[in-house]
Amino acid sequence: MYSKMLKLVFPKTHAQEPVVCNLARLFDLEFSILNATIHPRKVGEMVLQLSGSPQSFEKGMSYLKERGITVIKAGEQMLREEDTCVHCGACTAICPTGALSIERPEMRVIFDVEKCSICKLCVPICPHHAMSLLPLENNGEPAFGA
Repeated sequence: MYSKMLKLVFPKTHAQEPVVCNLARLFDLEFSILNATIHPRKVGEMVLQLSGSPQSFEKGMSYLKERGITVIKAGEQMLREEDTCVHCGACTAICPTGALSIERPEMRVIFDVEKCSICKLCVPICPHHAMSLLPLENNGEPAFGA
């Protein structure tokens, strides 16, 4: 099975169409919406994990491009500064995917980057600013030598 995290940018003309549902229905692709900002008559953005056979994936990408939807390989990753984190657990209460959790009995905050949906909810909630967004280059590697 082929799987990628993608960012879709919807033109305002397609913001209310069931485009992602059509990916599942027409091309047998599975999706998990990780983050979305879509408003009527405005440009929308969605981050999703899309999975399926390579052939279905290719057909689905063509479908999106035909509708004027920009497809971008997710170009961000959350980063936790280990030295800054005091393990207060504030981020674990807001994390929707369980990427941030508390390890017991040590009471240490654990960050599982594979579960992270890049929703960015942890960034403003962290009182010590231990969470930040790390831009990635086109090949998926951290930018700026990070």
